[in-house]
Amino acid sequence: MKGQEFWRRRVEEGAVLSPVDRIAEVLFGLIMVLSFTGAISASTHAQDGVGELLWAALGCNLAWGLVDAIMYLMNVAIERGHTIAVIRNIHASKNAAEGGKILKDEIEPAVAGLMSDEELSELSLRVKNLPVPSREHLITRTDLWAGLQIFMLVFFCTFPVAIPFGVFDDLGVAMRVSNGVALLLLFVGGFLLAKYAGFRPVTTAILYTLIGVALVALTMALGG
Repeated sequence: MKGQEFWRRRVEEGAVLSPVDRIAEVLFGLIMVLSFTGAISASTHAQDGVGELLWAALGCNLAWGLVDAIMYLMNVAIERGHTIAVIRNIHASKNAAEGGKILKDEIEPAVAGLMSDEELSELSLRVKNLPVPSREHLITRTDLWAGLQIFMLVFFCTFPVAIPFGVFDDLGVAMRVSNGVALLLLFVGGFLLAKYAGFRPVTTAILYTLIGVALVALTMALGG
């Protein structure tokens, strides 16, 4: 029981979204909403289409938020299942050298290259001394909360793109303002990612915005 409490705490500690994950979720959502509204506006006419695009944009935000949250939980369960399998393989290994080889295959190559075989063997022995984890913590309440955060993050951060369709009666004006808001958000997202990665913020933000526009154009061209 004490061993499972150890793994529950380790699992919950790893259930926090990184800055890159948070910004990336928003940027993917923006690209989806832009593609969706652009495709619908191409087949809609004048004022009749403004209300339709408002609900379409809100529906896309809602759907993409749900998809992202569910996919996050699925990925968490798969990654944890794989981790449990690796730990069980190390426990079942015949010696420290075999356990070290299993670890080496799982660790990032850049990190594994800095470790000697002796260090890997020693680390595998430490893993062997830990309790064997069960699968009862594949999805925890902390993960569900993180999934809800993803949903709210995607929905509310892409919500500004839908607002112009509720403000302007003219479809053309609403589309231009909506696209402008989306491009601004793409720029801000690219700027924040650049600062996190240590790149040139403005240059990276412009490049990220252009990539977003290109992806939207490609999606629409392919019928998305």
